[in-house]
Amino acid sequence: MNIRHNKTKIIATIGPATSDLDTLRNMVHAGMDVCRINFSHGTHEQHLNIVHNIKEINRELGLNISLLGDLQGPKLRLGEVEEGTELVDGSDVIITTEACIGNASRVYVNYPALPTDVEIDDSILIDDGNLTLTVTEKIDDKTFKTRVIHGGPLSSKKGFNLPNTNISLPSLTEKDLKDLKFAVGNQFDWIGLSFVRRGSDVTELKERISEMGGTARVVAKIEKPEAIRYIKSIVKKSDAIMVARGDLGVELPLEQVPMLQKKIVERCINFSKPVIIATQMMESMINNARPTRAEASDVANAVMDGADAVMLSAETSVGKYPLEAVGAVRRIVGSTENGWDIYLKGKKPSKSSPTFLSDQICYAAVQISDQISAQAIISLTQSGYTAFKIASYRPKCAIFIFTSNKTIFRLLNLVWNVQVFYYDKMDSTDQTMTDVLNILKEKKLIKVGDLAVHTASMPILSKSRTNALKISRVD
Repeated sequence: MNIRHNKTKIIATIGPATSDLDTLRNMVHAGMDVCRINFSHGTHEQHLNIVHNIKEINRELGLNISLLGDLQGPKLRLGEVEEGTELVDGSDVIITTEACIGNASRVYVNYPALPTDVEIDDSILIDDGNLTLTVTEKIDDKTFKTRVIHGGPLSSKKGFNLPNTNISLPSLTEKDLKDLKFAVGNQFDWIGLSFVRRGSDVTELKERISEMGGTARVVAKIEKPEAIRYIKSIVKKSDAIMVARGDLGVELPLEQVPMLQKKIVERCINFSKPVIIATQMMESMINNARPTRAEASDVANAVMDGADAVMLSAETSVGKYPLEAVGAVRRIVGSTENGWDIYLKGKKPSKSSPTFLSDQICYAAVQISDQISAQAIISLTQSGYTAFKIASYRPKCAIFIFTSNKTIFRLLNLVWNVQVFYYDKMDSTDQTMTDVLNILKEKKLIKVGDLAVHTASMPILSKSRTNALKISRVD
């Protein structure tokens, strides 16, 4: 069965509200392309149940729903706090790394090096920035004093952000390594790396995956000011990027986030890296059956920017209306794709690139497909590179990718407008092109009279880089 909705993919976070087989199947029918498992919540046993259900749905429906495992990363949180605690503007609060039950004058944070890392006048944001403190005095290697700038109610386990502080925490915690081992062992396609600061963080995760014998690709989550400073290196070293606007909007001025989103999307398209827009896209649908007009505009703007995918978090993991949330995103995405010019993006290939010739073939295929109003671009790939490259140029027609490499099947389901099919016959280039057209005709994805643009490697048995382009009329 071939379920297709839009070119821009939909990622849905799976949790207690959506983990059973029937609900997941309905999520797929509603428009979910990628299943996100957030390792910040739940147990491996619960996650394994979701993995088994997704794989069962893929077998049952003949689909390639991707698995994205999102590592928690070095997230700072408060410890337990007395119920009814409230921080008063202008009051002093001691921050300590010694475990205690917090109150209005003293709170615990789970990070031993914190007193060493902070400096006088550093800002501290608690509960997504609802409370603001500033460092006034370093007392010893376990405690420091802060002044409350913007107070309010304080409760246990709230997030603790340090937008001006260089944190010395490693990018991968002990928990992350355990979760990574689980993800690699269960053939996850993508691994999300939280709180990326530099390109070296991505390199370290890739090395860990390789050491564990995995093939998962890395999604670098952009949510720290440091990541913005090193964005070029991070994009180059990553396999995909997530604009995680939650912590990013806490650690940077809110007014900068929309512009950063657009700039990061543009950079990712130019580097042929998939890019995801995440956080609060349909936040009101956690409790409401319909989104707000602002949320609809937010999703549409992500599509107009050129994002490969948009992501739902609490809306589908714990929300009351997960199916309605996915369906609303699907309708907004579809309407935007049909009503706005989001196509023919990306830069022309650089002659200095070592992959210039194959990149030029991909670029030409997209340009020709537009000039002749082709219904499809059809490509063969073993690494997935051609799929990433063609998709980055955002053709108006469908992208059909054929491969015998099953490790990239689900992987490519995250990539804009890409549909993947298995093909392992390598008799000749002409026979292969005939075969793939027949497969697509049988699936009713193309019809007699349609024009298709093929890219391939010749001779086909060499499985080298793409070096050939052909136009076919379906008969």
